[in-house]
Amino acid sequence: MSQYDWRALERSARQPQWIRTDAELAEHASYWRSLPLVALDTEFQRVDTFYPIPGLIQLADDRHCYLIDPLTIQDFSPFAMLLEDCKVLKVLHASTEDLELFFNSYGARPEPLFDTQVAAAFVGWGSSMGLRRMLEQELEVELAKEETTSNWLQRPLTEAQEHYAALDVAYLPEIAARQRKMLAELGRSGWVHQECAALLDTVIDIDPDGHDYYKRFSQMYRRRPKQIAALRDLSAWREQISRRDNIPRSRVLRNQALLELVDKWPRNRGQLSRLSEMRGRTLRSYGDQIMAILEQAEQSAKDHPPEPIPKPLHVHWAPHMKAVKAAVRKLAEQWGVPPEVLLRKKELEALIRSADGAGNYQLPDEMTHWRRDEVGPLLLDALAALEN
Repeated sequence: MSQYDWRALERSARQPQWIRTDAELAEHASYWRSLPLVALDTEFQRVDTFYPIPGLIQLADDRHCYLIDPLTIQDFSPFAMLLEDCKVLKVLHASTEDLELFFNSYGARPEPLFDTQVAAAFVGWGSSMGLRRMLEQELEVELAKEETTSNWLQRPLTEAQEHYAALDVAYLPEIAARQRKMLAELGRSGWVHQECAALLDTVIDIDPDGHDYYKRFSQMYRRRPKQIAALRDLSAWREQISRRDNIPRSRVLRNQALLELVDKWPRNRGQLSRLSEMRGRTLRSYGDQIMAILEQAEQSAKDHPPEPIPKPLHVHWAPHMKAVKAAVRKLAEQWGVPPEVLLRKKELEALIRSADGAGNYQLPDEMTHWRRDEVGPLLLDALAALEN
């Protein structure tokens, strides 16, 4: 890692090297695959689309900062091979949206991944730490804010835009080196590896047709089977239209409109048009399809009974949740990490919901192995203490 000089990369960011052709990308990707590490970031636009539109890919190696142009390059297979090369560590910061872009646009995930925002929480720097604050704290470097709302699909980019984009990767190798050293000293390297691997897993869409999307509307759990079936079918239809036509869900049907349809149940186009959440554009483009789904909902509920929407946890479980949170806070203080690193809200709810009649609980399957091993027994002990 000594070959990654952040000051040299900082200087390189003033005049980053553009990669605009297939041949240039293939040549550089071959070199990058010989390295132990590359740093990556993306700029994209996602205003009127379901999927992000790549505007720029930034990469830092041991010599330069590069700007890869997705608007001119046709063959991204060498880049995809780099992303999937397990011998090259890919360093990103707050990588969730970048991972989605790589997977949807190029069919690849950056493995192995090292997310400096994830690592920051495990070395005691803070939770959900932004890159600006991290650089100010660790390198005494201040990033400019001026280009955060740039149109990255325009060409040519200004010098200020190029510099801003390149700086987003120039410092990541140094930050990663410091974090990896601290993680090794703390014995937490494996923890971060597991968390980053779990991040990669979230990129794979396990419900591409949207059949389970309706379960997100927890406030609707009391509705009749016909209404829940309608909510399920409308949500799935919206998801499929949004993906097919690459438009935001809200352009098809807003969430509040979904709920209003199910609760007010219009019987014809006239009633549909009078719903407060029904936009004229939605009515013109999708009115007939919406009415057809409502008309078929009763039969749909009979043919394919919807799974129940999970109920909000009853107030009865408040002491249990309080006890678990207290135990997690205490351990987090001992370890010098944010409590949410040890237990996420969804996992807490799943743990409480797992209770059987005998007062036994099961750790959620989605917990990473290190948390099941290191934190899990503490959670179960805290709940067991309430039963005694």
